[in-house]
Amino acid sequence: MNTSGTKFKFKIAVIGDGMVGKTSLIKKFTQGSFGQDYIKTIGAQFSVFDKEINEHKIRLLFWDIAGQKDFNFVRISFFNKSRAAIIVYSLEDNELGEQSFNHINDWYRDVIENCGEIPVVVFANKVDLVNKSSSDDSKIQKLVDNHNLLGFYKTSAKTGSGVIEAFNALIENLYHKYVSLSSEL
Repeated sequence: MNTSGTKFKFKIAVIGDGMVGKTSLIKKFTQGSFGQDYIKTIGAQFSVFDKEINEHKIRLLFWDIAGQKDFNFVRISFFNKSRAAIIVYSLEDNELGEQSFNHINDWYRDVIENCGEIPVVVFANKVDLVNKSSSDDSKIQKLVDNHNLLGFYKTSAKTGSGVIEAFNALIENLYHKYVSLSSEL
């Protein structure tokens, strides 16, 4: 089967606690922009991004799911048909950073319960607000290893550091997985 020009469509759930930068990361990747003001996501938002890999057209649908507990009741429907998930937490050395890291397991459990075994990657966001030389990656690496996640990436929606690399790592994984499946048909 000639898959050249085939269009793949991947829904990617972007999850994590409120105020960790999910929406900002998506905007940085899809539009190259960053907004200083925090705007709370109500329920979910979605963004579309088209990419081409090896002449295959890929449409990415990023579902930015609200992290506040007020929106737990709508999450299940937003996970539906997700092909991958990004769990975002904050690297900030404060309560938000600590709690968002501690909730990664809860977010991962939500993914497994609602989507099954799909590729999951962690974005450690707001790297621009921490001292990189003093950061200890052993806790997040242990979590990644324990859950067999694709990996973790340090990102900054503000500066763009790591954003392209992080998103592309997940997209490449999906592409190779589904291109090999479609060539078997």
